[in-house]
Amino acid sequence: MMDRVSATRLRLGILGSGKGSNFVAIADALASGQAAAEVALVLSDVPDAGILGHARARGIESAYLPPGRFRTKLDEEAEAAWIGALRSARVDLVVLAGFMRILKGEFLRAFDGRVMNIHPSLLPAFPGLEAWRQALEYGAKVAGCTVHLVDQGIDTGPILAQRAVPVLDGDNAASLHQRIQAAERELYPAVVAAWARGDIRVRGRVTSGFRAGA
Repeated sequence: MMDRVSATRLRLGILGSGKGSNFVAIADALASGQAAAEVALVLSDVPDAGILGHARARGIESAYLPPGRFRTKLDEEAEAAWIGALRSARVDLVVLAGFMRILKGEFLRAFDGRVMNIHPSLLPAFPGLEAWRQALEYGAKVAGCTVHLVDQGIDTGPILAQRAVPVLDGDNAASLHQRIQAAERELYPAVVAAWARGDIRVRGRVTSGFRAGA
């Protein structure tokens, strides 16, 4: 992927399946002028997902799109509809915010190098579901979150930024997850803003340009 320099206002398509806390953090950061970007469209595979309500409350175009017959991914017909909706909204960057389906194949080809996700661990440690619980059960002393680009694997794409969260004595899964989520809500908007500024450079798996605290 070549260096990407933003020449115009970046248009985001945000995909989510749940409450939408990371979407709210990103939308609020953009509304405060932290980046030359805007949320063009919010899509969900869950008809009553909280993320859709948050989008409507902010006057942002949003929609439920059926995911198709599979439980963990979009089927081919659904995938085409999702790609079409994002293209119609002229989306530059797809941002996953608690989207609980795997994106592969044609979707990733349609938005090659332009699908971003946040995962609740310091990848490559603890990929997959409930990473905070995995870290706790493993006995890790440091957990955290990772913003990465999405590739054909599971949480294996190039890492853009990470933030560490210590595992405290007496932590349980809920308390650790809560602190990781707080870190996510700080890190994710900052990475989106850096991308919108054209600061982030990606060459294969090597990325640069994001400064902690930026």
